[in-house]
Amino acid sequence: MQALIFDCDGVLVDTERDGHRVAFNQAFAKAGFDFEWDVETYGELLLIAGGKERMSHYFDSEGWPDSAAGDKDAFLAEMHKTKTAIFAELIASGQLALRPGVLRLVDEAIAANVRLGVCTTSNPKSIDAVLDLMGPKRKSRFEFVLAGDIVTRKKPDPEIYELAKAKLNLPTHECIVVEDSRNGLLAAIGAGLPCFITTSTYTVDEDFSEAVGVAPELGDPPNRTVSLVDLGSLAASTAN
Repeated sequence: MQALIFDCDGVLVDTERDGHRVAFNQAFAKAGFDFEWDVETYGELLLIAGGKERMSHYFDSEGWPDSAAGDKDAFLAEMHKTKTAIFAELIASGQLALRPGVLRLVDEAIAANVRLGVCTTSNPKSIDAVLDLMGPKRKSRFEFVLAGDIVTRKKPDPEIYELAKAKLNLPTHECIVVEDSRNGLLAAIGAGLPCFITTSTYTVDEDFSEAVGVAPELGDPPNRTVSLVDLGSLAASTAN
């Protein structure tokens, strides 16, 4: 295997319920809104990729705040900017940690000189804060981070993984994607890339039948672990 590509939210850190949801609610409160997204509501909104897109969908259904009357796009951008700053503070404060097995697998990839990348719909500042949790040496080994609005169509569209393929310029069976959601899985396989799933809080019951493998986490000893060799074998099995 020559390349390992991670999604961020739910894969590197289980961020959705206790990270992004909390940050959105704090941003809403800061703006003076009298509503918040509970765990169930946010789970439903996760079917829509992208924070600004989730807010737009919610406000289309529940009604837009008066402060959005002039320019909805500007309103969404400002709200998302506030939310992203709050999320970065949550990460930096240590309230959210890397999932089990992430550092181990990254270290295995570095030792094997496997290329590393990230493909996520998260804001670049959010993923930057998550990668900081790995330490500067590991972070510096990530060859690319494709994040936020770098694409016009977000997951499950394969556009972001098509960009990754172009950067890597490798046979697809020499690469593997690690995702946690069906949207991410569909984006990866839509680009012809094999995809391994580590389920997260909100995705444990989703359909992952097209994945090359599924596990509750990458794992650290003494628990069962998913190794770089395991992922390489799964990727190689997809070669024509």
